Amino acid sequence: MLILALDSTAVVASVALCENDRALAAFHLNNGNTHSETLLPMVKAALTTTGHTVDDVDLFACSVGPGSFTGVRIGAATIKGLAFGKQKPVIGVSTLEALATNLLPFEGLIVPVMNARRGQVYNAVFEGRDGRLIRLTEDRALAVTELEAELAAMGRPFALCGDGAEMAAGLLREITPTAVSPLLLSQNAVSVAEVALAAYESGVRTTDAELAPVYLRLPQAERERLEREKQNSSI
Repeated sequence: MLILALDSTAVVASVALCENDRALAAFHLNNGNTHSETLLPMVKAALTTTGHTVDDVDLFACSVGPGSFTGVRIGAATIKGLAFGKQKPVIGVSTLEALATNLLPFEGLIVPVMNARRGQVYNAVFEGRDGRLIRLTEDRALAVTELEAELAAMGRPFALCGDGAEMAAGLLREITPTAVSPLLLSQNAVSVAEVALAAYESGVRTTDAELAPVYLRLPQAERERLEREKQNSSI
């Protein structure tokens, strides 16, 4: 099965073309939030350098959040456009689950954290066990202090990954994460493809029309509008 996967939910943009669980080509850019300009050239490079076209793709996949509101939308729109009219499965995966997959076969708690601003992170807690990923919590937005209390109560070795890893580690006071290679911290479309393949093999069959971004919080502009309305109503 030929899988085209991408992730644009944070600063790093990543595109991969995989044959089942084998990566044929992978491209990563970390030059700022210019995903609308870089994703399609990366897709073209992945296809042409491996001798394929988009019509050869059997499964389309992308991270659908949480993450940057703009980045999530761009990624979803790009993969929907590439798959449009092809009658091929299109699977959206959790950004956090894909990030956690980067760290396998780590044995212990795998804790992806993405910077959600205001001292919060987008997070989920997973366990790496026998080379498999086991989800322990749902995707959520919470304060680093809350996450620290939860991890401290578990009392187990843990590793952080994601663009909020450095920030979160700096805010932890009572516990210390296991060191992780910087190469494993960022979004990686190969992991997106791996998660999507597992979903497909478990029976998931979604389409481009059904693919939709997943947001854990309202966009900043909407939050600010609601705060202004709340302040005005109290005057």
